[in-house]
Amino acid sequence: MQLVCLDLEGVLVPEIWIEFAERTGIPELRRTTRDEPNYDTLMKYRLALLKQHQLGLPDIQKVIADMGPMAGAKDFLDALRRDFQVIILSDTFYEFAMPLMAQLGMPTLFCHKMEADVDGWVVNYHLRMPNQKMESVKRFKEINFKVIAAGDSYNDTAMLAEAHAGILFHPPQNVIDEFPQFPVTMNYAELRAEIDKACARI
Repeated sequence: MQLVCLDLEGVLVPEIWIEFAERTGIPELRRTTRDEPNYDTLMKYRLALLKQHQLGLPDIQKVIADMGPMAGAKDFLDALRRDFQVIILSDTFYEFAMPLMAQLGMPTLFCHKMEADVDGWVVNYHLRMPNQKMESVKRFKEINFKVIAAGDSYNDTAMLAEAHAGILFHPPQNVIDEFPQFPVTMNYAELRAEIDKACARI
């Protein structure tokens, strides 16, 4: 039985923090895992910026409510789910992602938890576990799934390496250069073709 694990941001939906940065006029919030591979360092940087600019969870959720999936993402995902079991493995937060999940037909999502105080200020974040994307793939393999994984960024590469087949989707050049072992796809048609090739191979 094959299982496809997909990253969320940059694969099915836009980068939430980049969209938020553009709408708030805070360019420093454009920094993502494409730029900073250490997720804890990145999140502490983001939380400090939110505090500095007095922005809370409702402000972020308002931006996300106006966002939608990337063009073609829902059709791609719907077709993929007809042929495979699909799980979204993301380093986003349930508080951010659920409006987007509704627009994608509520696929299964494993991600993290954001903590806000009673006034809506973001005070902390809680990882499901360290390296949850890679660890999830390990567990799926232990229960005899053949895992095909796709993602776009640094924080996906451990998941791609752990899977039986890993695929990069529209990655930045620095990730392509550092991880030449993974095939590169630039649109949904190419990604689906690479998933099908991997399915036949593994």
